[in-house]
Amino acid sequence: MTGDIEQSSRVRFMGISPRAYEHPADRGALAVLRAVPAVAPILKAVAAAFSERGERLLQVASSVRVGPKQYPQLDRIRNEVAATFDLDTVPELYVQRHPVEAAWTSGIDTPFIVLTTGLVDLLDNEGLRFVIGHEMGHVMSGHALYNTLLRRLIGIQQSFAWVPAGALAMRAVIAALREWQRKTELSCDRAGLLACQDPQAALRAHVALAGDLGGQVDIAEFLAQAKEYEEVEDIRDSILKLLHTEERTHPLVVVRAAELQRWSASEEYREILTGTYARREDDRPTTNLTDDVKAAARSYKESMSTSADPLIKTINDIGEAVMGAAGKVWSKVAPNGAAE
Repeated sequence: MTGDIEQSSRVRFMGISPRAYEHPADRGALAVLRAVPAVAPILKAVAAAFSERGERLLQVASSVRVGPKQYPQLDRIRNEVAATFDLDTVPELYVQRHPVEAAWTSGIDTPFIVLTTGLVDLLDNEGLRFVIGHEMGHVMSGHALYNTLLRRLIGIQQSFAWVPAGALAMRAVIAALREWQRKTELSCDRAGLLACQDPQAALRAHVALAGDLGGQVDIAEFLAQAKEYEEVEDIRDSILKLLHTEERTHPLVVVRAAELQRWSASEEYREILTGTYARREDDRPTTNLTDDVKAAARSYKESMSTSADPLIKTINDIGEAVMGAAGKVWSKVAPNGAAE
């Protein structure tokens, strides 16, 4: 674990709301769920089968709990990230022996974070700060509850797989939740960037996760791969892209890296760094619902309209043609020949 910058040089985001960094599609989906009073109790009831105490106890018995005397450097980063986000409670952090580079957040009432030894070995301090910030983003946004629901639904789907109609309907629900889940990863990459406040450190982490073995990857060439992937010209490749992502919990890492670099160059990111961001004290889900849903729709529309992918362009063109035709028909039948 090498590489670091002074904590004093980082901005501390007092009272920051997760709405400040959440991807519009993630925020819109959660806003709808949070706005319905009965949803949270129902989701918690569904998630009750998940033994949070058992999961934490397993980590206590089989992993290293990070603290002042165990992985003290990680403990310092953990506390600094929590301070950056102005969190009253610092999530527990565990290091689990596993060669595969991974990190995840578990728990609903008292979330905790797990890093594998493969990940700790792979990344420098700023890369680990980015990852820990990413996981604290999941904690702040309350993603664990909905991810638990997704796991339960997948289990139910397998139980009802023999019923064709039921399996198809369940698959549609799960596909929608997985699309939301992938957007949560983009949200939390933004949280990770706010934690480290170093776009190059975040990019190094993504490059390492993609396969760099230490300075052997050219960054410009790496980002060119994302452009190549996004601008395929054969519709067969577009279909393959859908098949590649349907079952995934995370966006593909090269695409994910390019997405975060675009956000790091945005006015939205710069405004957050200068103190203009949503605050927890102003979070009122019902009040914010309309804006969040509109932002989600706008995000999807913009991504479709700017995409060079032939399948996305075809879908977008068809949609615009249908809406245009519908508008013309409506203008003829609406009172005074004007669409309402």
